[in-house]
Amino acid sequence: MTEDIKIVANNRKASFEYFLLEKFEAGLVLQGTEIKSLRAGQASIQEAYVDILDGKEAWLIEAHIAPYEQANRNNHDPKRKRKLLLHKKQILELWNNVRIKGMTIVPVQIYLKQGRAKIEIALAKGKKAYDKRATIAKRDEARDKDRAMRVR
Repeated sequence: MTEDIKIVANNRKASFEYFLLEKFEAGLVLQGTEIKSLRAGQASIQEAYVDILDGKEAWLIEAHIAPYEQANRNNHDPKRKRKLLLHKKQILELWNNVRIKGMTIVPVQIYLKQGRAKIEIALAKGKKAYDKRATIAKRDEARDKDRAMRVR
């Protein structure tokens, strides 16, 4: 069975700013017009983060899902908090890592999987400046290598 996945929004800065250690797939609780905006590709998670309240609920904060243009005056708030659907064990694991080990939870991408909105979140540890420089050096080296191969 093939999984029909349509990527709506990527957080490209996440892999540059953080070491992504463990990834989780979570469902998103959305209002009526939000899913229509997602299907149209109108979302951004660049400034978004995940917060766990009291070790019981995970929330996506500061994610921007644009208002749906064809909706009436009962449109949704673009920057509202959205609940994430995770298992209790997963929430507890994330909460313990954030609380004890000082890690953070970063949204990596939003996608539609079999018609349902999903978000991939990652348990992450922040990179230092020298780690970021090493990442840039590797990327530049790979780009130069590809250019050299194309010229031949």
